[in-house]
Amino acid sequence: MPNPRLAGRYAKSLIDLAIEKDQLESVYKDMLYLQSVCRSSREFVNLLRSPVIKADKKLAIVDGVTAANVTELTGSFNKLLINKGRESNLPEIIAAFIDQYKAHKNIHTIKLVTATPASEELKQQIISQVQRQSGMKNIELKTEVKEEIIGGFKLEIGDTLVDASILYDLNKIKSQFLNNDFIYKIR
Repeated sequence: MPNPRLAGRYAKSLIDLAIEKDQLESVYKDMLYLQSVCRSSREFVNLLRSPVIKADKKLAIVDGVTAANVTELTGSFNKLLINKGRESNLPEIIAAFIDQYKAHKNIHTIKLVTATPASEELKQQIISQVQRQSGMKNIELKTEVKEEIIGGFKLEIGDTLVDASILYDLNKIKSQFLNNDFIYKIR
């Protein structure tokens, strides 16, 4: 069951400890690795959430999967989660950690959706344009390809969505025809 409050608290504690131990960057890399493990292996997430598997077995498996790829601090954190019975929240805690890390480093994530893959030149132009207009210095651009938008782009910056896609325009024209906007303007 999702528990964003719990995830936020554990993530904040880990960030504070990593800053105190001067290991924030290495723990961030560990969290990215753990996130990729959770995304690529449904079995791993199911293992974490399983009430049938005992804590010592979970600890051995998690340690076996992550031992060579994470720092001692992250390994100890995983052990703490398992001992406290919070291992099922690990994917959520990882996401909260990454969000808090980006907030701490003042990194803003923007999302670009296009119908075809965007070139590197276009990505750099979008980043520089957003930096000029918003004053954001550190920008992380995530791209996604969705052929159904036909052409143009969608750009998400925080809570703002700029939809300059052909699909949006077609849907707008369709709603005008359905509402008979053109007939009323003629009379």
